[in-house]
Amino acid sequence: MSGRGAQSKLFWLLCSLALIAVLAACGKSGESPRVHQAANGDLQEETASLHDLPAFLDERPNKVKLAYEAAAALQDTLQWIPCYCGCGESAGHRNNLHCFIHEVRKDGTVVWDDHGTRCDVCLSIALQSAQLKSQGKSNAEIRQFIDATYKTGYSNPTDTPVPVS
Repeated sequence: MSGRGAQSKLFWLLCSLALIAVLAACGKSGESPRVHQAANGDLQEETASLHDLPAFLDERPNKVKLAYEAAAALQDTLQWIPCYCGCGESAGHRNNLHCFIHEVRKDGTVVWDDHGTRCDVCLSIALQSAQLKSQGKSNAEIRQFIDATYKTGYSNPTDTPVPVS
């Protein structure tokens, strides 16, 4: 056997072993994020709590991470705030919170949605809401501000109930 043939066999053997190692690592539970693709194309990732941000934020700009942190901290506010990016129609979202968090389960696990990572309107609404909340504004006042700001020049809002004052 020539040296070149032996090198080729060694190369393929090493590639096969590397592939087996990668596949074995992917199969271990609890070591990689639980990610799936929603019907609308968004990626959704499960974490243990609201304090554990999804891995899909790792390489994102700080503004994006801040918006996801705001969503985690202000669920009780963002559930009353509509989104004006068109995600009510395209993704079935019911409020701005759904652009970031699909669901918080009874056991505390969170299903994050990556929709907000790609949408400046979603990000802006969440960050503006957080800023207004930090100024002591009520959910109703925040809703009025967001509705007034985005009522023209943007998509139809999500079908979000109005908060009780």
